[in-house]
Amino acid sequence: MARTLMLLRHGKSDWEVDVDDFNRPLKKRGKKAAVRIGQWMREQKLKPGLIVTSPAARALITAERTGEELGFASSEIIRDQRLYEAELADFKAVLSDCPADIGRILLVGHNPGLETLLHYLVDGIETPEDGKLLATATLAVLTMPSDWAVLGEHSAKLVSITRASSLS
Repeated sequence: MARTLMLLRHGKSDWEVDVDDFNRPLKKRGKKAAVRIGQWMREQKLKPGLIVTSPAARALITAERTGEELGFASSEIIRDQRLYEAELADFKAVLSDCPADIGRILLVGHNPGLETLLHYLVDGIETPEDGKLLATATLAVLTMPSDWAVLGEHSAKLVSITRASSLS
């Protein structure tokens, strides 16, 4: 079975709030961007079978707002601590724990980990002129090998990268 992995970086976070990094919320703009990317995913028929998110506030809110547009209740979104400050091994472990019968997964998380994973899975990705491959509220869609547990270097193909800020 062909698989699709979608990587979504959280929306724009609010640095004016005096909280630790884990509890940093989204700005209003970040919440709107999460809804916008969810609407776009629905229009493109990219509803995942599973959403797994970092439990950090900004990622969780992004996952909930995006998921709501795709028909997911907050309780259906899996919170996985390994996705907060994730490194390549963490992403691989999370994906290998995903059910084999799920063909499309959305991971919601943070940079630099998401970009590291993207560069590992897809060969030859060029960074845009602004230097931000996965800017906030940006979704990368990849086609994957048939087994979530087998994620070798350059084993995926990039289908698209979509920034919520580019959507009308």
